[in-house]
Amino acid sequence: MTQTSLSFLKGHGTENDFVIVPDPDNAVELPAAAVAKLCDRRAGIGADGVLHVVRSAAHPEAAHLADEAEWFMDYRNSDGSIAEMCGNGVRVFARYLHHAGHVEPGDLAVATRGGVKRVHLDKSGDVTVSMGRAVLPEEQVTVSVGERSWPARNVNMGNPHAVAFVDSLDHAGKLLDPPPFSPAGVYPTGVNVEFVVDRGPRHVAMRVHERGSGETRSCGTGACAVAVAAIRRDGADPAVTGQAVTYTVDLPGGTLVITEHPDGQIEMTGPAVIVAAGEFDTAWLTETVFG
Repeated sequence: MTQTSLSFLKGHGTENDFVIVPDPDNAVELPAAAVAKLCDRRAGIGADGVLHVVRSAAHPEAAHLADEAEWFMDYRNSDGSIAEMCGNGVRVFARYLHHAGHVEPGDLAVATRGGVKRVHLDKSGDVTVSMGRAVLPEEQVTVSVGERSWPARNVNMGNPHAVAFVDSLDHAGKLLDPPPFSPAGVYPTGVNVEFVVDRGPRHVAMRVHERGSGETRSCGTGACAVAVAAIRRDGADPAVTGQAVTYTVDLPGGTLVITEHPDGQIEMTGPAVIVAAGEFDTAWLTETVFG
């Protein structure tokens, strides 16, 4: 990092919060330790993750997507690890692009490590993201908290999820550490674990331990995975019935609306807000990380 200061913004989607680092030319080095420092809620800015905003053509992992999507969401978990996708993150990412004057309300495409995501920016504040299709691996999974264990549905939304239906969200415990799962080989790079209870017809509530971040106030891909698992549990698979199905998913930080269409495409709708902007001193970051 050769600049003395770098601009950042802070945003959230249903209280899943992010440090946004604008870097169109991919000139900012963000090693894992630097990301973790930025996300530290006591010694840094504080966030569940970092949205590194880069033009697709300027990033080696996204250059092949530049013809489809001008912007690449280089997403990092709060521990500095790289993630394939973040559903709340892509909504906040799109809201930032509008905030910065890069796009107008309406439809746009965002490149991610989980593929190109189609986004609709509503002037009212909600953002709808086409999350693609869920993959449902056949492996049987069990997740545990303390002495309790539950069968979990294995759902991949571009990143891995284990969805467990429980009697009470309190059964998830404090979710400070990753809930154990078995068999160990099912998720070689770790997993996001969702605990789910029913609230009413096509209405559920959840808590989540996000891989690399701990418990978060919200998880967009997790809400999609939960809706997919609930739809299958309830015998309402749109590919079978020919009818789109919408579930309301309550999270600690707010509510998301998830729709699965007969072709398997999943849409997620929810708010995205930019709450602050400022600069951080790169000397502080390099000294604390590399000093």
